[in-house]
Amino acid sequence: MQPLIDPLVLASIKDMPLVAKTVAEGLLHGLHDSVQRGSGLEFSQYRAYEPGDALGNIDWKLFARSDRYFVREAERESNINIWLVLDASASMLQRSSESRSDSHSKSKSNKGWHKFDYAKHLLATIAYIAHKQSDAVGLLGLSSESLHFSPALTGKQHWQKLLLLLSQMSTGSVFPSPQILQRHLSRMQSNSLIFVLSDFYQKGHEISDFMQSVVSKRTEVIAVQLESDDELNFPYRGQIRFEDRESKRQILVSADDVKTDYLLARQTWQKALIKTFNQLNVQHCIANIDQPLDSTLHRFLAARQKLR
Repeated sequence: MQPLIDPLVLASIKDMPLVAKTVAEGLLHGLHDSVQRGSGLEFSQYRAYEPGDALGNIDWKLFARSDRYFVREAERESNINIWLVLDASASMLQRSSESRSDSHSKSKSNKGWHKFDYAKHLLATIAYIAHKQSDAVGLLGLSSESLHFSPALTGKQHWQKLLLLLSQMSTGSVFPSPQILQRHLSRMQSNSLIFVLSDFYQKGHEISDFMQSVVSKRTEVIAVQLESDDELNFPYRGQIRFEDRESKRQILVSADDVKTDYLLARQTWQKALIKTFNQLNVQHCIANIDQPLDSTLHRFLAARQKLR
């Protein structure tokens, strides 16, 4: 598959809707079988008429009063709600290898992007695909400082508002405790496809506990693990200082001395993470931020087709 947009190009593009549409429309696949737009189960709001909306959904009484076309928007207009969950903790600021500076560099490249940016664009693309299928899409951004929430609704205007919220979202320090999330979790546990984007680095079991809380008979949960080439290969040399982005703890090490132990520890951690996902019956997908965004989505959608 020929990549549509390179990650370094994406990092320089500020128009998130444009990126999402460009990537999504090149894939020719959907997240699941498309469904026809029907009457909603529960009326939620009005929205402006869009080309392609059924004329029967126009509120003609409101048109007579306002001389404008409005459609009755329902909270659920399809057979599934798609929830986009983004880990907004500080560890998600790990940058791609293109922006890494080592002890021999005098300046830091600004061409790369970090996991948080990559995740935003990935979610924007998924939201666009869901929007084109008339699925209801909701968003939940998670950090200890603030929760960013958008309910699962349909329509072009909602998609645009969701992307605005996504683009404005910033990281906090750590992942929030499950207790803070309780009032939002109930909305996500009914007939939902839930994407959780994270590097799954955790101090205790806070992210694992969250994953367990959203798994149910009426949800399908997909864990998208973000990683970089630097994390996988440990390309550092000489004396180097590492800092934990969440605790701010620093450690000075000889890269050559610790590389073998690091790679072994990461392999052990990765196996434990996969075991947890298997126990929870959560689909696991890896997104490398040093690889093109569309190729990541293509692999994921192809894997879903095989599962079905």
